[in-house]
Amino acid sequence: MSILKRYFPEADVLIPYIGTIVLILISSVIYPQILSLDYLSQQLQIAAFLGVLALGATLVILLGHIDLSIPWVLGGGAIISTALVGSDNSDLSMLAIPIALIFGAGVGAINGFGVAVLRIPSMVWTLSVNSMLLGISVLITGGFNPKGEANEVMGSLATGKIAGIPIAFCIWMLIAFLINALLKRSNFGRYLSAVGYNEKATYLSGVSTTFVIIFAFIIAGICSAFGGVLLAGYANQAYQSMGEPFLLPTIAAVVIGGTSILGGRGSLIGTIGGVLFITLLNSILSIIQISEAWRNINFGAIIILMLLFQSLRQKGA
Repeated sequence: MSILKRYFPEADVLIPYIGTIVLILISSVIYPQILSLDYLSQQLQIAAFLGVLALGATLVILLGHIDLSIPWVLGGGAIISTALVGSDNSDLSMLAIPIALIFGAGVGAINGFGVAVLRIPSMVWTLSVNSMLLGISVLITGGFNPKGEANEVMGSLATGKIAGIPIAFCIWMLIAFLINALLKRSNFGRYLSAVGYNEKATYLSGVSTTFVIIFAFIIAGICSAFGGVLLAGYANQAYQSMGEPFLLPTIAAVVIGGTSILGGRGSLIGTIGGVLFITLLNSILSIIQISEAWRNINFGAIIILMLLFQSLRQKGA
């Protein structure tokens, strides 16, 4: 394992891409249509929804934390955007997407404050926030699917194409480029990994670790809310618990991409590969009619295997 790390230090980043290619080749023997451009284009579109969530989750996990509020930040973004579109106020309808993103940033700030200032474990705090968002949604909607629908902009972002390439995929890549530039070319990016590697040492070196943690959670919240906007545009509506199926795949995609769950090491390139692998795997499991329960078992098993792989690599360093 030490030899692998010495000569291929980024081997874990390549694993999801290799796995994706292997899945395509094996599945194409049974289902040749998997190699069609229409199918692959559809998978890129679907991958974008998960991909936007995973980009934000990567920042949080790089800190050594985890965000379990993803489901209802996503759901809240979808509910708010569609509700504003369905309102009688045309001005609010035009601001549906920005207000949904502000909602995501606000929840992210709350998450960051609880973790960085109140020093409550992120798993406990974000799970509690997720539960409160669920309760608020039920109080507002009465437990029924909220009224409202996606507007033309939301629909175009989620389902439109440019030169045959899904717009959602292009947006995902644009967001990945911007966040990667932030990580590589700013002090925030350098401090983010440093906090994940050793928060106390980073703080003693004069870095405002509180700001770094809160800002990372804010970006994650915006990504989750925007994922909800895209999903609402895809389904032309918001519905209760629409974010629940995305929590485990999001974490799985980040971990499969090589980001250490302990923080300090990882990359967006690996996360993108993890998203592609998870999306294709989920599609193939659907084609062969594997139940949702077994899909969750597969995702959990994949996360465990990747954690074991990361542990072996660190021991072999």
